[in-house]
Amino acid sequence: MSDAFVSLAEGKVFQPLRTIVRPPGARGLLGLMPSYKDGADAAFGIKVITVFPENPQQGKDAHQGAVLLFSPETGELLALMNASAITAQRTAAASAVATNLLAREDASELAIIGAGVQARTHLRAMACVRSLKRVRVAARSATSARRMVKEMKAECNFELEAVESVKEAAAGAHIIVTATNSQVPVIQREWISAGAHINAIGTHSPASREIDGATMAAAKIFVDRRESAINESGDFILAQQEGLITSDDIIGEIGDLITGAVTGRTDSNEITLFKSLGLAIEDVICAGYLLKAAQEQRVGTSVEF
Repeated sequence: MSDAFVSLAEGKVFQPLRTIVRPPGARGLLGLMPSYKDGADAAFGIKVITVFPENPQQGKDAHQGAVLLFSPETGELLALMNASAITAQRTAAASAVATNLLAREDASELAIIGAGVQARTHLRAMACVRSLKRVRVAARSATSARRMVKEMKAECNFELEAVESVKEAAAGAHIIVTATNSQVPVIQREWISAGAHINAIGTHSPASREIDGATMAAAKIFVDRRESAINESGDFILAQQEGLITSDDIIGEIGDLITGAVTGRTDSNEITLFKSLGLAIEDVICAGYLLKAAQEQRVGTSVEF
């Protein structure tokens, strides 16, 4: 994911805004996310995904679909992969890149808001970049939060507990992950401690948000891609409509942080926020990595097409 962000920052990626199809009366939406990376390791692909918010109630991921990878030389279809698995991993990996760059070095307390697929992958990812001592999980369903803790506890060498409220989870947290399907803010400014870093990853439409406007105004904001955030992120758009922030309040993209074009955290009391919408280039680069690994390990199924 770090490579993907750098390629984007260096202008090697053609990345149009996603196309969202919301049929009247449909229970979910369809998203089309194409991307192309130029250069010696060129890649061409698209993620076609559906988002059905009620799926977790049936024990299914809200995100379903496929990533299609094509030859950049001939356009032939090279691979078809499970978009749910790729989305779960690449989103958490992207948050890990941002957290490693923006969270305090001594960050050890994590709050996870949500208890679905992304909550689980983010728990693993955050543990890769910071030495966690305590993690609190809160979700709309207390039963879901307790289930996640029960299922994940064996993987953790730190304290992991389910709590009853988001306020309780966020209290004193150095890192906060919001991984919900909420249409309205689940985070309020007064719950955020000085020096906290927030990964806001759950919402993906102009009309929904997880973060309240006061928190957006108080934070140093970083994004995966500026154009996407300005056009697609309800966390940004709704705070802007309230007159609390402008596009100038976006400090930069994560790729800019990696290359040193912008500065991240400058003191231990700043609140930093990474607004992740998820980019097709993340899916395409991940798919290319997986295809190479599958070929080397001789796994997967080859079919005539």
